[in-house]
Formats: sequence, structure tokens, C-alpha cells
Amino acid sequence: MRLYNTLTRSKDEFVTHTPGRVEMYTCGPTVYDYAHIGNLRSYIMEDVLEKYLEYSGYEVNRVMNITDVGHLTSDGDTGDDKMLKGAKREHKSVMELAEFYTAAFFEDCKRLNIKKPDSVVPATGCIDDFIRVISSLIEKGYAYLAGGNVYFDTSRLDSYYVFNDFSQEDLAVGVREGVEADGNKKNKADFALWFTKSKFDNQELKWDSPWGVGYPGWHIECSCISMKHNGEYLDIHCGGIDNAFPHHTNEIAQSEAYLGHSWCPWWFHVHHLNTESGKMSKSKGERLTVSRLIERGYDPIVYRFFVLQSHYRKTLVFSYENLDNAKTAYEKLIGKISSLLGAGGQPDAARLEGLRSMFTEALDNDLNTSLGITALYDVLKSDADAATKLALVSDFDRVLSLDLIENAKRAAGQDSSLPDEIASLLEQRSAARKAKDFAKADELRAKIQELGYTVEETRQGTVVRKK
Repeated sequence: MRLYNTLTRSKDEFVTHTPGRVEMYTCGPTVYDYAHIGNLRSYIMEDVLEKYLEYSGYEVNRVMNITDVGHLTSDGDTGDDKMLKGAKREHKSVMELAEFYTAAFFEDCKRLNIKKPDSVVPATGCIDDFIRVISSLIEKGYAYLAGGNVYFDTSRLDSYYVFNDFSQEDLAVGVREGVEADGNKKNKADFALWFTKSKFDNQELKWDSPWGVGYPGWHIECSCISMKHNGEYLDIHCGGIDNAFPHHTNEIAQSEAYLGHSWCPWWFHVHHLNTESGKMSKSKGERLTVSRLIERGYDPIVYRFFVLQSHYRKTLVFSYENLDNAKTAYEKLIGKISSLLGAGGQPDAARLEGLRSMFTEALDNDLNTSLGITALYDVLKSDADAATKLALVSDFDRVLSLDLIENAKRAAGQDSSLPDEIASLLEQRSAARKAKDFAKADELRAKIQELGYTVEETRQGTVVRKK
């Protein structure tokens, strides 16, 4: 498998520290509001990556943080804490807000068939780990106390801007929206590890530390959580491209300073989902959430399909027209698959391997889901028998997670929740009808009815209901 590595700016063969095992970390949400569908594009692609690694035979340990404290709107302690701002907006405590939006985030993930990581770790549960690592960085001379806060000293590094060819003159303090300068820093690029109560007396979540009562900076949490749950050697770190600087840059700096060796050799960044007017965000325009798509009549799986039709390293433009096109294409795809249902026989093993190679070649080439879906269409257009095609559709969907067989059964009037015996009789009946053996079809229909189900033919297909 060859993956593009943002750190080396090249596409290379993916290798791991321990053969056959992948330690994978994905930056989780800041749980102060609903995730918008731009955020969720990253999680969809990270989900595909994890599932394809497992499909390829790797054992994957995937870890995700939940930012429920410490994510400021600036790199100084002069900006608002997003969690505190959200709690004030909704008249909740910070922890009530975090619990509500964490649950909402994972509900959206469930709707999009995004697998929950092996470890999901809220930042508020790791305060002792943050303090331990920050204390070590101070002892090693990589961090200093100034104005009541603790900062990482980037001047101690041979190279800081690892993802880009920036110089210190190119960037003042960062690229996030609303960033303000912090006069406590020795160097413009230094970043906060711990904030004290000096300017945050109204901060709801704060803890005792060697440097005063306060709370951690945003960047330290991901390093500590990964080192605790992935170990000292991380194989691949994932996130949106907007996190490459400063967040991931700072993670590398503090992690390698603490460990004394290289930390994560592979960085997987998903590019933006834009609207036609520019970058999507929670603060402008229509709030494009999964719930909003459902309100407008879209199955969330159609959005997943829309995302997979584009390469993760290309900016994707969202519009309802584009989503409608994806919906139409998905429904036609489901129709093609539903027409294969009820076929008997066993898959052709030789054809399976030959046709499967088109899919694996696409995904092995920098996780090219667009070509992976093309491979799916090529299978359906091939001269392989129906049993072989259905086996491959099911196989590919282990990675794509588009509910292809399940929705094809629904489209054919076959409820996937039906007992196996009823589903088998329906498949036999469908095959008999295709063979114009109507006497056999009637006999099978009678058996289904004897077992407590009605069978009705409609324009949309066969509908089966429990009596």
C-alpha cells in the first residue's frame, strides 16, 4: 500500500513499527457544538483507512481524543475557550455540554457507518498525564514559565515547521481564525502547554498544578493521549489538513522533545469540504450537519457515497445539486445490485480474485476511493455470474460501508431484518419468478404465508410484512 505522507510530501510504501500491527491516532472533535459535514469528511476517510488496513490483514489500534477543555480561539490566554463559550450559549455546565455533544458526534458517526475507535479518551480524564509530561519538558529545558503560563520553547528545536517550508518571519503565531499575539512568549512560534487562572477566573474546569491552578493547552492533550494508548511509537496520525499547522506541528515538537526519539513517521491529512462560497465552518452560512441533511430528505449514507467519490487529498465542493447527483447515482447502484438478488450457486473463486484486484489496486494507490467505486461498477458490468458479483459487492463494502446489500434488499422488498428462513424462501421465489416457474413461485409464497408473513407485489418490488 502506497500512501501520501504529509511529513515527507511524497507517496511511499506504508510500513509500520511492528509488522502486522498499526498504531493509529485520529484527532477527535472539540465537543462544543454539532459537527458539521466538513468535519465529518475527515472522519469518513479515516474510517475507510482503518477498515482498509484491517481488510489488508493489519491489526489496528485506533485512538481518538475528545477535546472537552482547553481549546482556545487564540494561542494566547486572551481568547475565549470554545467549551466555556458553548456552555454560556446553551446555559449548561461545561461537562453537560461535553456529554451532550460527544453523544451527538457519535450518533452522527453511527449514521455515517463510521466505526467507533478502540479508545476514545476525553482530555479531562488525563490531567495527571499532562502535568507529568509538561514537568518533564521543563526539566529538559524545552519549556518555560512566563506570565503564569507554561510555554514550549521552539527555539530549542533544529526544525519546527516540519510540514511546510515556513520561516519564522512567514508566520506570526499561527493560521487559525482569530489568533492573537501573546506577549509572554520568548519566540513568536512558542505555544502554551498550561494556562493558569491569571486571566481565567471564570474558567469552570481547572486543576491544581505545580504552576498554579489552571488547565492544559489544546496541543498537549493529543500527544499525551496517544503516548498513553498507542505507546511511544505511533505509526500514523490522521486529521484535517487545517490541523497540520499549528496543532500537528506542535504535537511533533513536544512529543519528540519528551521521548527523545522520533515519534510518528506517517501523517494522513484530509482536505477541506468547501461550499461554493468557500471553506465550510460552524460560524458562517447554513449549519450543514447530518441532522440537517436528514431533515432535507437525504440518507446520511448518500453523503458518505458523495465523499468517497472524491480523493481525500482534493478539495471537495458541496452543493445540494452535487449531493442530488450522488443520491441519483447511489440509487441506480442499489438498483443494479438488487437485480442480482435471489441468484443461486456459488461464487467463482478465480473470477473473485481477478475482479477483487481492481479494488485493491485502487485502494493501495493512496486510498483512492473514487477508483475503488469505479472498480465496483466494473464488477457489476462484468460477465461474472450474479453470485460472484454479489460476493464482491459484499467484500468491497467491508471497506466502503455503504450498506449496499442491505439497501438492495430493501429496494427489492426484502427486509434485511427478516428471519434467515424467510429471506431464503424469498430468494428462491425470486429465482423461480425470473425462470418463469410461476407454480414454484406460488408454492414458495404459500410457505412464507404459512410462517406468518404476507407477500405483496408492488411497482417498487416485492414487499414482505409480518401478519
